[in-house]
Amino acid sequence: MVLVRPATRDDLPVVLALLADEEKVVDPASVVVTDAYERAFAAIDEDPRNEMLVMIDGGTVVGCLQATYIPGLGKGGVERALIEAVRIRADRRGGGLGRTLMDCAIARARARGCGLVQLMSNKRREDAHRFYVSLGFARSHEGFKLAL
Repeated sequence: MVLVRPATRDDLPVVLALLADEEKVVDPASVVVTDAYERAFAAIDEDPRNEMLVMIDGGTVVGCLQATYIPGLGKGGVERALIEAVRIRADRRGGGLGRTLMDCAIARARARGCGLVQLMSNKRREDAHRFYVSLGFARSHEGFKLAL
């Protein structure tokens, strides 16, 4: 049975392992949880406008994403959900887990009253782009980033 729930501090090493490499399975025991990661997770965990979700299958974390709920004056003043850090474990892709995780995140945004769900994806991730389009996302904007 697949379960999606908010991440706990105990999930941090496996979440970092999922984020470490998209192409292979990384052993969570090999991940160094630095003070910066601890602070970042605590900030997400304590902020009602942020959540890190994990997907559990058979007792194993197989996916994660972060959702940030942003108030705004556009679209009639409704919140929008920004989804980032979407990962399904490399050896578990292609079986519908990503769709289940995203459907859950979208349902959570809808339940909060969000009027829009948005995300960005690296231009090189063509498989991910096809996946997001299959979920109903439209390529409506061009994204920009500035490293500081």
